Amino acid sequence: MTTLSTPLPLGGGAGTLPAPLAPTKSRPAHRAWRIAFNVSLVLLSLLLAIILGLHGYAAYRLAHPYVAPLASNPKLAIHLDYSEVTFPSIDDNSLVDGWWIPAADSRKTVVLSHGYGTNREESWVPMYDLASLLHARNYNVLMFDYGFASKTHHTPATGGRIESEQLLGAIQYARSQGSDELVVWGFSMGAGTALQAALKSDPVDAMILDSTFLPDDDTLYYNLRKQINVPKDPSVSLIRWFFPLVSGASLADIPSEQVQTTAYDFPILLIHGTADDKAPTYLAENIARAQTNALSQLWIVPGAIHEMIFRTHPEEYIARTTAFLDEVDAVAITKANTSALAAI
Repeated sequence: MTTLSTPLPLGGGAGTLPAPLAPTKSRPAHRAWRIAFNVSLVLLSLLLAIILGLHGYAAYRLAHPYVAPLASNPKLAIHLDYSEVTFPSIDDNSLVDGWWIPAADSRKTVVLSHGYGTNREESWVPMYDLASLLHARNYNVLMFDYGFASKTHHTPATGGRIESEQLLGAIQYARSQGSDELVVWGFSMGAGTALQAALKSDPVDAMILDSTFLPDDDTLYYNLRKQINVPKDPSVSLIRWFFPLVSGASLADIPSEQVQTTAYDFPILLIHGTADDKAPTYLAENIARAQTNALSQLWIVPGAIHEMIFRTHPEEYIARTTAFLDEVDAVAITKANTSALAAI
């Protein structure tokens, strides 16, 4: 007996075939998209880490520059007797090492304020030749190391905040040795530091400032661009953010604008070269513009580079600086005589 099969219903309901699924993205395509996203995220994170690392390292090197050890001393280099001295910064927060080179029966002293990334010898100035010149003119000379150059009492470089306290300590030491007339002769950041110190007190009779450098946003970027072509923003902002972490001091504490607009009570001889590739000429020009002392002078040297003016223009350099010192000396003698007469 034959059984006829019942055909399957074509409509919906129980027993019907499932409708075909709508097309979806394939699993391989979805997986590839997630892999690409993760790789992009990793690369972006790596790039951000490199940017932050580079700027953090730049801030660290700024605060902790390599400084070569002392290579000689005044006796070996220029045949002058000297004493090894150590004295506190004016705030007693650090100790400073130096050389005291006495002149016979002299009550006049020049404190030499060296630049960034070097020590009291600063060979390219050349500092020993300057000390010899001053000693021959009957000045005591104090040469010392800022903390960032010290191998025994190290402090980070702070653009002048800590250094100005150390310079005031040097001035105090010179006064303790019987110095009635005192001049600070500064180079680069040592010149900018001298002016920062003078904002805190009126410590000297005069200053000679060669290739004055002040760290602010413009000068930081001016020097940064020479190393790597990066945009000013956010590079300078990142370095300013990292700097307190590696130095304990903020670049915002450096009174760069105030230094450039203050009329100091004492005379200043400013020396600067037009080809200076570290400190823009406008720094010296701005400072000079603010001065009112009749003895203050500005000498802009065409084509001269940073801190090399003594070497490249020795005769004029010596003539101008010694003439300035003679004028300062004459004023100091007049003041001393006036004070002596008033005391009678």
